[in-house]
Amino acid sequence: MGVFYQLDDVDAFTTAALGRPGARVFYLQVRQGETRVTVKCEKQQASAIAEYLRKVMNDLPSPNTKPLPTTFELHEPIEPAFVLGAIGLGYDRDTDRLLVQLEEVVVVDENGDPDPDALEDRGHVRLLLQRGQALAFCEHTEQVVASGRPACMFCGHPLDPDGHPCPKMN
Repeated sequence: MGVFYQLDDVDAFTTAALGRPGARVFYLQVRQGETRVTVKCEKQQASAIAEYLRKVMNDLPSPNTKPLPTTFELHEPIEPAFVLGAIGLGYDRDTDRLLVQLEEVVVVDENGDPDPDALEDRGHVRLLLQRGQALAFCEHTEQVVASGRPACMFCGHPLDPDGHPCPKMN
């Protein structure tokens, strides 16, 4: 059985990128008490979570508080429990919390069909965020994503330090 975490009262939910721009590895980390779960993800996945949470938050009252900035740092263990695949997001009106469900990527065969054993054994992290935590996560994630390589002014693709084969300039 893969890892499964149900965290209903999280202390922190954050994203971080380790490495130099162009070779960064992105992580999501959730902490509740002594429980720390780190999940490796793609930059686009972290960005999509923040974008969706922002859209949901636009229809809700503004949060009263946000977590202190120190809650955004990654804490040990940084070793990921799994690599992120499917993401589930929603809002629970009964608890006034935003739902984030992270599922392990599933291996597929040459036909694109998932391995049935992998489906049964994949890791899950399900957490509920207060509105202030969600807003802080969005703001922090947007900063982390933006701190990467600058975009080419012609094509919008990321610029590498040693050059860029721009399709609009060829």
